[in-house]
Amino acid sequence: MTLYEGRVGGQYLVEDIKIESEISRRLQALGLIEGTRLKMLNRKGNGSLIIYVRGTRLALGRHITSGIDVKEAEEIEEG
Repeated sequence: MTLYEGRVGGQYLVEDIKIESEISRRLQALGLIEGTRLKMLNRKGNGSLIIYVRGTRLALGRHITSGIDVKEAEEIEEG
């Protein structure tokens, strides 16, 4: 499933990122790579998602989150 299809409060592992290389490199620089654990915190009306990853909250648009494949993960704690 894609991150965009996930649910608020869900915890996921990144399996693959299938978006433009410029965006993919930027996400990698922010620590969002294959195997990264994340938690979906909120979904905005415009399709943007707020996620918690590696101690940081990120806001990502629908285009980006639709290109991130994830699978459900065990619980992680928000630091």
